[in-house]
Order: sequence, then C-alpha cells, then structure tokens
Amino acid sequence: MQPLTDTHLLEALRDCYDPEIPCNIVDLGLIESLVITPDPDAPGTGIPGVPARHRVCISLIPASATEAPQAQLTAQITNRLAGLPTISHTTVELLDEPRWSPLRITPAGRRILGLDGNRNLVQIR
Repeated sequence: MQPLTDTHLLEALRDCYDPEIPCNIVDLGLIESLVITPDPDAPGTGIPGVPARHRVCISLIPASATEAPQAQLTAQITNRLAGLPTISHTTVELLDEPRWSPLRITPAGRRILGLDGNRNLVQIR
C-alpha cells in the first residue's frame, strides 16, 4: 500500500461539497492546509503487514459564516475520510481568517459552476 499523501486526501475530498454552493470543497478553494501525521497509537501499529495509519488535520476557510453549513461540511469531511483505511482520526479546523472569496475557486471549479465563458457574468481572474 502506498503512503498517504496530500494528493490522496484531495482526491477523496473532491467527494465533499459545500452545502450552499454546488461545487466540491477542493475546487472551491476552501482548503487552506492539510497536515498528515503518523498515528503511533492506532490499532495494529508495529504489526508486520498492517498498514500505517495517520491523523489528518484540515484547515478550512468556510464559504459560509453560519453554523449549520459549517457543521454539515465538517461532518461530511470527517465521514468521507473515515472511509479511508489509512486514516485513524480527522480534525477539521474552521478558520475565521482569511475570509473565503470567489478568487480562491480553481479553474476546474469555475467550469463546474459555469463561471467561465458566460458573458452575463463578471469574470474573476
């Protein structure tokens, strides 16, 4: 089994969608940072053949400042990553600063939301 990387996490987190904006959290630019650390206390640690397990801490800039969407987003992320066999624990930290802005949306996110090429919309670059 390959070691857990940011790329693996981002791929999994593309299954998590903002409760109010129909786009995944990766392409919305909500993720500020990912920290992966080995979990020395995970069941099976040190047993040959048992894959290493990790703790993951995600710092997130929520698009909404209200509590209900933030709780939904946190639960969605925690549940999605709980399905990965190499993750033992996930912590989601919601940041107040910096504030999220549409400038954080990736080109893929802009395509998903139909923001590119639509002449009726102000283009954000």
